[in-house]
Amino acid sequence: MLLKLRKIFATDLVKVSSLNAVATLVRMLTGMISVKVVATQLDPKGIALLGQLSSFSLLFLSLSTGGIKNGMTKYVAQYGNSKRMYGIFLSTGFWITFVLSLVCGLVLIFGANYFALKTLKDTQYTPVFYVFGATIIFYALNELLLSVINGFREFKKYVTVNIVGSVVGLIFTVVSSYTFGIFGALIALVTYQSIVFTVTLSLISKSSRFTWQMFFGKFSKVAALRLSNFSKMAIVSLIVLPLAQMIVRTYLIDTKGADQAGLWESMNRISNIYLTVITTSLSVYYLPKLAGLKNNTEIRQEVMSVYKLLIPFLIIVSLVLIVFKYYIINILFAEKFQQMQDLFYFQLLGDILKMSTWVLGYLLVAKAMAKTYIIVEIVSVALFILFSIFFVDRFGTIGATIGYAAAFFCQLLIMVFIFRKLLFKYE
Repeated sequence: MLLKLRKIFATDLVKVSSLNAVATLVRMLTGMISVKVVATQLDPKGIALLGQLSSFSLLFLSLSTGGIKNGMTKYVAQYGNSKRMYGIFLSTGFWITFVLSLVCGLVLIFGANYFALKTLKDTQYTPVFYVFGATIIFYALNELLLSVINGFREFKKYVTVNIVGSVVGLIFTVVSSYTFGIFGALIALVTYQSIVFTVTLSLISKSSRFTWQMFFGKFSKVAALRLSNFSKMAIVSLIVLPLAQMIVRTYLIDTKGADQAGLWESMNRISNIYLTVITTSLSVYYLPKLAGLKNNTEIRQEVMSVYKLLIPFLIIVSLVLIVFKYYIINILFAEKFQQMQDLFYFQLLGDILKMSTWVLGYLLVAKAMAKTYIIVEIVSVALFILFSIFFVDRFGTIGATIGYAAAFFCQLLIMVFIFRKLLFKYE
């Protein structure tokens, strides 16, 4: 037993996760405090508005980066020993990010009134979109720099940026919410990530791995085409899921009321807090690792080692959340949110299925299987919308969590079928 535990703690994933533990703990704590502050200042209806803006902002944030983050990480990791090669990707990535974020910013500014009306149902929130448009370029450039840090596997710098981002986000949210209420919370949501750009910039300014001139080099069509496969996958993934959440949330608002939609959004926020532990570790460790593996035997071993750590962790966390759900709701939200207790069961089941799917989903990314990835993502999101509407009509708000679990169950089956030879057959 002790030997098994030693082997587990000796794995690279655990080492990276341990290094990332402080950042993860800070992010979880700041996330919990942020949720509590917002819930104290706002009612479930206000939480629903924040959810709508969050989903909307993800659409534009993904477009502003061109979806090249995973591609940059892969190719920087792959060509880490060739300054000339990764320099080509740095300059190409910069020009893609700069142009797209500039365009997105202008669209947000000139369309602010329209977006406020359609997304938040009130033009009084128009200034939120002005601010979002003016700062989105800093978010996009920050994401580019983070992908480069990740590709070079400079985990300490990556962790530091994550810690600072969490703390800045908390400060922005607390101060803005207490000072300006819902308006302040909305402003904080779309701006705090951009502020972290200055921190990232200072951390990598003295790096010996590259010079700033590399970013302003020539645009390479070849590099852009190679990044485009990752761009297609990332943009589809980052757009369709938030869009689907907006559709389901709007359906809940129209059929069950804004308060019920707010309870569902609050349940999603609980999931986001603890799933951050997993998604951060996977993004830092798993994709660069897969990019360096050469054959199916190595890939299979890596996938199985991740599953052996991931599934038990998710089951334990889910059981703890279910047992202590009453206290968790009171700590994170308030007594008036207790109606969301019934949402825990299928939501947590959906979280387990979602993370199980992601482990295989990273294989599609690492192998640049863009067409397959896009088809699977669109099918699963369509199922999420259809299942959610179907079950909401029959069971009420809990139906949205049932639809969530059902959709990811179907997606997991699809992913297992795609990689059946890799998972169950040996070379």
